[in-house]
Amino acid sequence: MAYNRFMTDERTTASASAQPTLSTDRLELRPFALSDAGRVQRLAGDRQVALTTANIPHPYEDGMAEEWINKHADVWEERAGVTFAMELRKTGEVIGAIGLRIVRQHQRAEIGYWVGRPWWSKGYATEAAGAILAFAFEGLGLQRVYAAHVSRNPASGRVMQKLGMSHEGRFRRHFYRWGRFDDLEYYGILRSEYFSVED
Repeated sequence: MAYNRFMTDERTTASASAQPTLSTDRLELRPFALSDAGRVQRLAGDRQVALTTANIPHPYEDGMAEEWINKHADVWEERAGVTFAMELRKTGEVIGAIGLRIVRQHQRAEIGYWVGRPWWSKGYATEAAGAILAFAFEGLGLQRVYAAHVSRNPASGRVMQKLGMSHEGRFRRHFYRWGRFDDLEYYGILRSEYFSVED
């Protein structure tokens, strides 16, 4: 996945103060706006969507989306992370979110994402994550990117495998939510591995 496939022209400079926008064949990955809050609440408020993540609250109450969106600019400004809305290029609909939690000291980041249930199993997560991976290594110069998923959500594992990430281990009974423990599966890829695949 070449970096240029995923980036738009003048918006690609990671050092600029404004968060960049990334483009794929079907998606525009852009900063969230407060006007997206209602959409976020509806999609992320689906219990089945929340169940696939570690961080989405349920129920998703009024004001939570606005509070979440309002944090994004400061987090990007500090280079502690970046969050993008997944927007369908054909319709302008927001269908999910994807981002990086960055640890600059160690030049690494964790990918996290969610997709609204009507758009599951259509390849959008893989497409968006490919753009984010390219941005992490070629735009931000990171050395390592990793991700985790609960064992009962193997679809996320398939996304990571398609990106060329290696399964690095299982943290048993590592995550407790809604009355049950889950194992977490960890995947990772190094900068050298990413560019080796690219070549």
